[in-house]
Amino acid sequence: MAGHNHGIIHSDPAIIKWANMTTNRHKYFRWTRRTAWISFAYVILVPAMLGTAGYMADGKWDMRGKRRGDMISEF
Repeated sequence: MAGHNHGIIHSDPAIIKWANMTTNRHKYFRWTRRTAWISFAYVILVPAMLGTAGYMADGKWDMRGKRRGDMISEF
């Protein structure tokens, strides 16, 4: 069965160091201009752009019940 024989394969020290870093990342995080901009971009800017694009395209195309040769644009 799987799950036995722990420790047979040697652990890579770089992978262990990386795993510890990602586990303890919140302890060493510091707000800088770069991290603030990245956070702003992913929390506010990207959703606002996607929402605006969705709002502008809402109702422009109707794919339901169309046949070959019919126009999909409603405007």
